[in-house]
Amino acid sequence: MKFNSPILTLGTYDGVHLGHQEIIRSLVEKAKNERKESVLFTFDPHPRKVLYPESHSVKLIDTVDEKLAKLEELGLDTVILFPFTKEFSRLSAMEFVRDVLVNQIGISEMHIGHDHHFGKNREGSFQELQELGELYHFDVYQLPAIAVGETTISSTKIRNAILEGNVTYAASLLGTPFVLKGKVVKGQQIGRTIGYPTANIDLGNSEKIVPKNGVYAAKAYLGDQLIHGVMNVGTRPTVANNGEVTIEIHLFDFSEEIYGQEMKIEVMQHIRDEKRFENIEDLKNQIQLDEVTARNYLSVRL
Repeated sequence: MKFNSPILTLGTYDGVHLGHQEIIRSLVEKAKNERKESVLFTFDPHPRKVLYPESHSVKLIDTVDEKLAKLEELGLDTVILFPFTKEFSRLSAMEFVRDVLVNQIGISEMHIGHDHHFGKNREGSFQELQELGELYHFDVYQLPAIAVGETTISSTKIRNAILEGNVTYAASLLGTPFVLKGKVVKGQQIGRTIGYPTANIDLGNSEKIVPKNGVYAAKAYLGDQLIHGVMNVGTRPTVANNGEVTIEIHLFDFSEEIYGQEMKIEVMQHIRDEKRFENIEDLKNQIQLDEVTARNYLSVRL
C-alpha cells in the first residue's frame, strides 16, 4: 500500500478520549496544510490481552467498530488496524520503526502523546524516537498532556471511573457520554407484571466494559429515535438468584415491541447502587423513585 508522505500517530486509542482527539486533530490539520496523508496506526486485539492472557484481561471502553467510527469522524485519511501478536510484541523499538513505519509505511512525521512508549517491553521512549527520526529522516513531535481540571486524561482513568459507576466523570474525559450498544432480547418479562417493562440488552461482546451494578439515568436510541429511560445493570437480586449480570432499560412513555432491534444507550448518571428488596412492592416503589430521579436529571439535559 502506497502512502503520501504520511504523518502518523500510533497507540491503542481506547475510548478516543479528549487527549486522543487533540493529537488526531493536530495531525489531521498539519497533514491537510502540507498535503500529506494523516495516518493512525492502532492495534487489535488490545496488547494487554496478548501479553497478559492469564490475568483478568482489560475491558475496552469501545469495541473495535465503535473506535473506528469515532476515528472516522475526526477526519483521518487512513486507519491501520494492525494485528497485535506475541511475535509482533517482540520487535524492538528500532525494528518496529525501521521495518514497519519506515520501510512499509514511509512516514515523514510522527506525532505522539506525552507519555507514549512502544516496542518490546515498551522500551521505546520519545528520546529514542527522536534519534531514530534523525537516522531514518522523519520528524517527531510530542504533544503535551491534555487535562480536565487537575486530571491528566487517560484510558485507564476512564475505565476505572466506569467500573466505579462514575459515568459523568468518564464522560468529561471522553468528551461524550459513555455508550453501550446491543440487541434487544427477551428476558424473563418480570418488569411487565409490575408495570415497568424493560428492554434487555445483549452487548454481544464480552470485551466491552460495563458500569458497576446499579441504576442509571440513560438515553436510548433506536435508529434516530431518542427515548429517555432508567437502566439497571446487575443480578436483579429481588427477582432472580442465578447471579447473572444483565443490562435492562425501562423506556419512558414507550410501549412498542422492539425485540431484535439494535439499541444505543448513552449512560448519563448513576442514580443508586443495586439493592435487594424484601418484596416486589418495595421494588416497585423504588423503581418509581428511580424514574422520577432519572426524568428530573434528563429533563435539564435534553
